[in-house]
Amino acid sequence: MKFKLEDEYIQLQNVLKVCGLVDSGAMAKNIIQDGLVKVNGEVETRRGKKIRVGDVVTVFDESIEIC
Repeated sequence: MKFKLEDEYIQLQNVLKVCGLVDSGAMAKNIIQDGLVKVNGEVETRRGKKIRVGDVVTVFDESIEIC
């Protein structure tokens, strides 16, 4: 899946919500803190991590390319 970034960055938890991979901010927080989300192949536990163009977010075997 590809996500077109309109601003300089987007927070990790918001990527998951906007792309429809989670139903709520609470769910995003939980899966991020549980170590189920990777950014560029590395586990990321900070829900406010700034995601920029070129990053790849992976969760639930779904990869999101930020472009």
